[in-house]
Amino acid sequence: MSEPILVTGGTGALGRVVVARLAEHGRLARVMSRRPEPADLYGHEWATADLDTGAGLDEALTGLDVVIHCATGMNGKKEAAQATTLADAARRAGCRHLVYVSIVGVDRVPLGYYRGKLAAEEIFARSGVPYTILRATQFHDLVRLMFAGAAKLPVMPVPGCSFQPVDVRDVAGRLVALATGDPVGRVLEMGGPQARPARELARAYLRATGRRRPVAAVRVPGRLGRALRQGGNLAPEHADGVITFEDYLAAHPEPAGMSYRGSRR
Repeated sequence: MSEPILVTGGTGALGRVVVARLAEHGRLARVMSRRPEPADLYGHEWATADLDTGAGLDEALTGLDVVIHCATGMNGKKEAAQATTLADAARRAGCRHLVYVSIVGVDRVPLGYYRGKLAAEEIFARSGVPYTILRATQFHDLVRLMFAGAAKLPVMPVPGCSFQPVDVRDVAGRLVALATGDPVGRVLEMGGPQARPARELARAYLRATGRRRPVAAVRVPGRLGRALRQGGNLAPEHADGVITFEDYLAAHPEPAGMSYRGSRR
């Protein structure tokens, strides 16, 4: 069997699907997380390491050539700092391929987190480690989370722009294909199958959850609003995902803890 591929953030929403996709392709993963080793790894290896401090990272990379970086710093400064820590460790380990998942619009949409993702891209590009960067549109999970919060109000506010949500299963498949090939720098973007107004996606969410709410599109002010209205977060020419938002909602009931009992219908 080929050597394992390190998956940072291997227990997260994207990382765990990447691990599953690797298994489907007959590849072993070394799942990296700050958490202690779980009891059930289904034959995969485990590595405990911290991207904030670098603790355990050299050991996690020992003997590996390929890394799929799915962990997120959750804010722009931390994202860039973690990228530096990982790039330095990957260079020390002699890694031959580092795959990073970024976001469509990091160079067009003025958000702090996006600036951090763009900085991380530049860090990997300058690191001396052969790399591949895939930019993907927003995940279905994120769009649903936004709508779940908005739906608690009597009138459901949504941004007056469009989204092109993509499923983590589609993105995971692309990442595995890239990781098992040669490094190619930044590849073509990947978007979900449909770019649709947020108001339309919100109504799909309400139908899927059996709720009734008037939906109001809210104009996002400033440079951010202008970038979103201009489609800076979209990749309509790369609508490569196949799982629609409705498909995703049908397969994923409301997460535990999201109870709407007693809410107005």
